[in-house]
Amino acid sequence: MDPLSHDTLSAYWSTPELAINVTIFLNLFGALLLGLLVGYERSYHGRAAGMRTYGLVCMASAALTVIAGFPSYWFGGGVSSGLGADPTRVIQGVVTGIGFLGAGVIMKEGLNISGLTTAASIWASSAIGIMVGVGFYFAAILLALLAASCMMWIAKLEDWLPSRKAISIVLHFKAGHEPHRGNLHNLLADYDYRIAEGTLTVALQDGKVEWRFVAIAMSHNQMADLNLLASKLTQNEGIEEFQLSHARN
Repeated sequence: MDPLSHDTLSAYWSTPELAINVTIFLNLFGALLLGLLVGYERSYHGRAAGMRTYGLVCMASAALTVIAGFPSYWFGGGVSSGLGADPTRVIQGVVTGIGFLGAGVIMKEGLNISGLTTAASIWASSAIGIMVGVGFYFAAILLALLAASCMMWIAKLEDWLPSRKAISIVLHFKAGHEPHRGNLHNLLADYDYRIAEGTLTVALQDGKVEWRFVAIAMSHNQMADLNLLASKLTQNEGIEEFQLSHARN
């Protein structure tokens, strides 16, 4: 098939090709909904990877998988055994390279993790590019719209849905002071927070104890008042320095 012929160009927008694009879109939309559902569980517990991250990854993975089921419709239905290269190998190379690129934008500072949604959006963008490359233009456009909508509006949906807010706390105690978890538990309980299981790390430097942990709200949609908590920590004679921040991506 001549790649420059009018018939070839029109084949990309033919009725059978558009029907396959709609089928692909329905798969992507369903994957997005399921990914958001799984991500809500993580968002509910104040984890870094929330609904947007899970939704984008699930949708992009579905995109790369579902197009493999319609190879006869690639390039406007012009795929033949005489191709100089196997398109699936090209896709594998793109996916591998994007994995390294996505890992490069994920940053961890203390107990806070950032860049997960950005990495997921890069993964989704690669899926969009692959779909454009194989000729599923309409599905690629719809995927781009779904990805952009997910990044713009899902964050607002997360704020509206019930969830447990999390804050990252770093405490530096004075030299010779021996902190007790029970005292810290009572202090956090006054603000309806508790230490998240498995997040407490203890370090000793220059004779001073340092605690790092994540505190989870015990009430749904409770917003942390960092100023009030900071004021309370300032009054604690054993604490020399502290750092508070929202522990979310």
